[in-house]
Amino acid sequence: MRRSRTFLTTCAAAVTAVLALLCGPAPAAAAPRVPTILGGTVLYGSNGTQCVVAFNATGGGSRYAVTAGHCAGTPVPGTPTTWFADASRTVQVGVSVGASFPVDDYGVIRYTTSALNLPGEVALGGGAVQDVTGSTGPVVGQQVCHVGRTSGLHCGRVTAVNVTVNFAEGAVHGLFRSTACTEAGDSGGPAFSGTLAVGFVVGGSGNCASGGVTYYQPVTEVLARFGLSVY
Repeated sequence: MRRSRTFLTTCAAAVTAVLALLCGPAPAAAAPRVPTILGGTVLYGSNGTQCVVAFNATGGGSRYAVTAGHCAGTPVPGTPTTWFADASRTVQVGVSVGASFPVDDYGVIRYTTSALNLPGEVALGGGAVQDVTGSTGPVVGQQVCHVGRTSGLHCGRVTAVNVTVNFAEGAVHGLFRSTACTEAGDSGGPAFSGTLAVGFVVGGSGNCASGGVTYYQPVTEVLARFGLSVY
């Protein structure tokens, strides 16, 4: 009987070893995916809007996203818009802390989730990125490129600064204009000159088939107002 028990024990161990070889060890639980948000990323608001992040910024120990105000909307006191990384609005990433439209056209979102990857870069499309190291004001003749959600990457020259544009909601002042084309849906797209953030798309005329111009909100005005800097 002792021998029989030994044989059964040996067989059981052998079967266990074979199963381990066939099936392998139990897989480890998948780690939660950390959202990556950079210039050009779309965020989804609790108010139903979808806004493009122009640039990530930092100030006072917190991180922020800068976007177009006509998209972000003016936060309602006590009920700020909540922002999510996904279209189904399940992965919360931040809340609106300020916006202006018309007069100016900007929105600022404070990131409230620590588990985020927030590089100081702009997505150019096709996996390429442009590093952003600082900011500058627009100057006539300056080369500027922007990345639109609809039209992609386009470059041109600044042709005017301190421009006023009349929208249906009212006049927006202090914009700058470039010869780079834009399409509907490009609002909020980051505009940069080399590694320097210059502004973000708020409107335009024409299109990328026949030509046109683009208008931008200068980013330095927004950064100064909220005590922020790009990185």
